[in-house]
Amino acid sequence: MTVEASRDTWARARAYQDVLTAQGAVLTDADYLQPADTLLDLYGEDIRARAFTTQDPVRGEMMLRPDFTVPIVQQHMAHGAEPARYTYMGKVFRKQEDGGDRPTEFVQVGYEVFDGTDRAAADAEVFATLAGLLKDTPVTPATGDIGILRAAVQGLNTTPARRAALMRHLWRPRRFKTLLDRFCGMTDMPASRAALLAQDDPLAGLPPVLGLRSRDQIARRIDALRADAAADPISGGERALLDALLAVRETAPFALTALRDIAVDLPSISTAVDGLAARLDALSARNIDVETLMFEASYGRTSMEYYDGFVFGFSADPALNLPPVATGGRYDALTTVLGGGTGVPAVGGVIRPTLVAAAEGAL
Repeated sequence: MTVEASRDTWARARAYQDVLTAQGAVLTDADYLQPADTLLDLYGEDIRARAFTTQDPVRGEMMLRPDFTVPIVQQHMAHGAEPARYTYMGKVFRKQEDGGDRPTEFVQVGYEVFDGTDRAAADAEVFATLAGLLKDTPVTPATGDIGILRAAVQGLNTTPARRAALMRHLWRPRRFKTLLDRFCGMTDMPASRAALLAQDDPLAGLPPVLGLRSRDQIARRIDALRADAAADPISGGERALLDALLAVRETAPFALTALRDIAVDLPSISTAVDGLAARLDALSARNIDVETLMFEASYGRTSMEYYDGFVFGFSADPALNLPPVATGGRYDALTTVLGGGTGVPAVGGVIRPTLVAAAEGAL
């Protein structure tokens, strides 16, 4: 990146932040280095593939912040009061796959809203705010709702363990499909597992401790595998409904109609679908053209794993091969985790000024 481009990036970032502070957002910031254990607890070991880590002799393993949201939520849950709105500006750091030419550090400007007065209105506020910042940029918005998919999985007529496994892998579409195929009886269990469970006593002849697991822990795991093997498959009807849900990709009004039709036979999603309807009304009230706004039921399933409701992004011309220039979503459950069991409704979004400039042809 040239010096001029770098200056342009920071100038754009400051201009965005001026807009956000003018509408009531409080300036905040977060340390470059964040405790790795917090992020690992939230995301599992997958975060290591995307984050830069280092070792501090006192604080232990640390990560260069892959985003701002987690530390901002921690700050708010420790010291904030609702309603609250924050804005921040700075660099985040992420590894790129296969040594690609995309940058490993880039500037973000964020806007986070902690306000449970009206969730739909808060969702619309964040989306419309970023849309306003991008009003002169050639981008296309897309929206989704992870909450609808979560509600569908939680409503499946299967064991709690199977529902929990599917929920863990919502963010990994291939793994999710593999599990779903097996739970529906469409594929066989792995041969190694079948061989293990075929034994009368899988622990016979094993030493008391294997690796980091005790004999009792191994026994409990085998019991869980036996219970899973004995469970009835998820019905073909439920699988068809879930597949139909995942295939919804329409302008928002048509998507709402399709989801209402699915909810007749999959009532667990009804409340979440009502939330989508309320959000569309709130977006319309902010002069967003919902008639042309795209909704994809699977949108956001490969982004940050803390989103649990509304998700959105603004993308440039596909020919530019750019990541979304702005993204965001709702993360109520994250506040509960970081708040020690007490959560607050929260939604936020980020904009990347370098990508905005690229979309506008300024670089």
